[in-house]
Amino acid sequence: MARFEENVMNEAENRQAAHPKGLYVLFATEMWERFSFYSMLSLFTLYMRNDTEGFGWAAADATSLYANYLMCVYFSPLIGGWLADRKLGYRRAVMAGGLFFMAGHLLLSFKSLPIVYLALACLVIGNGLFKPNVSTMVGNLYPEGSHLKDRAFNIFYMGINIGAFMAPIAMEAIKSKWGYHPAFAAAAFGMVISVGILWIWKGLVEDPDASSRPGKAKGAPLAASGIDSIPDWKRCMALVIIYSIVIVFWMVFHQNGSTLTYWADENTAWNVSGTISNAINPFWVVTLTFPLVWFWKWLDRRGLEPSTPTKMAFGMLLTGLSFLVLFWAAKTGEAMTSEGQPYAFKVSPVWLISSYGIVTLGELMLSPMGLSLVSKVAPVHMRGVMMGGWFAATAIGNKLTAIGVYWDQWLHSTFFLVLGGLALVMSVVLFLLVRPLKRWMPGV
Repeated sequence: MARFEENVMNEAENRQAAHPKGLYVLFATEMWERFSFYSMLSLFTLYMRNDTEGFGWAAADATSLYANYLMCVYFSPLIGGWLADRKLGYRRAVMAGGLFFMAGHLLLSFKSLPIVYLALACLVIGNGLFKPNVSTMVGNLYPEGSHLKDRAFNIFYMGINIGAFMAPIAMEAIKSKWGYHPAFAAAAFGMVISVGILWIWKGLVEDPDASSRPGKAKGAPLAASGIDSIPDWKRCMALVIIYSIVIVFWMVFHQNGSTLTYWADENTAWNVSGTISNAINPFWVVTLTFPLVWFWKWLDRRGLEPSTPTKMAFGMLLTGLSFLVLFWAAKTGEAMTSEGQPYAFKVSPVWLISSYGIVTLGELMLSPMGLSLVSKVAPVHMRGVMMGGWFAATAIGNKLTAIGVYWDQWLHSTFFLVLGGLALVMSVVLFLLVRPLKRWMPGV
């Protein structure tokens, strides 16, 4: 009977393959919020180290503050998700978060260390209210058990990265002409657009008409999915296991705002600053998303699409391989230097661009899949707080980006080898856990 109901749902999805309009509203909302968010990140560590406009901090101090900020940013969704579940509702929470984001970016346009900390506090609160709840709203556009959810989150994730791609390019131009502080002010403009889009088209995303959802015929009851037979505690425990594993991914991946920016700034042979390197990853996301979505759809039609945990294990594997590329790049550069000068070298930008291409493919198999997994597995009444749990795992990983304090103490090749090795070990762990996890998360 369960197989028959699943087939009925799949046939309905094939007839109604178009995504709801609300997906594109949330796509644009998140795109401009991420433009704002990544504008700040692409500038922040270099700003804190700048001797004239900034505060002349050492690399280790800037990296530590960056890691602590990201930890707080990604822990805050636990509270924001809970508030949305219990008190505010998802759209109101997102709107309030947008206002805090605006305030934080505007404050950074003033040169004052106490104001910097106040700005960071506003950004933490804004992210806590915004980030988990806009992702939850995406999942709520689709019926339980929908095969469209993975692809919807891939599309949504591309919106994130269009914003992330535009951010460092815009910031490089504004910073070069007017300086850091006007660039931070420009980041606030992205949030004005983001909140405006959500306000104007709010009717398409808040309590959408169930009859218009993909995969559900008008007036038809929603078919039960396999996950409904699993107790809530098992579903939550399965997600916690996934959260624990992806901590390493975020520790490695979010080196892009610190040590990879330093590598781009100091060890890459091009005529731009490290800020621009923050556009490489989102460029690859935009380039690779639709081919990957098409590939998953092609496999799904043949009954071969891997489970979401399997996709995530492959994502972790690719993450490790990407840092092995950087390991070889660093070894090549170190071999060219004179004795006692291990960091004074520059290598082709092809190394960095290639590494980003590999890690981005891994990211697309892991990060949007994680958002989709939470939407499919978390009990409905806990969806906001469990989405917050995903971001809490991100927070711990971001705190661990503080491993970057060893950037000037270790050989760069050693640094990259350690990170790549950790990611490869966790990919093996996740592959080993796929089968038991599928028993606790059937149908995902």
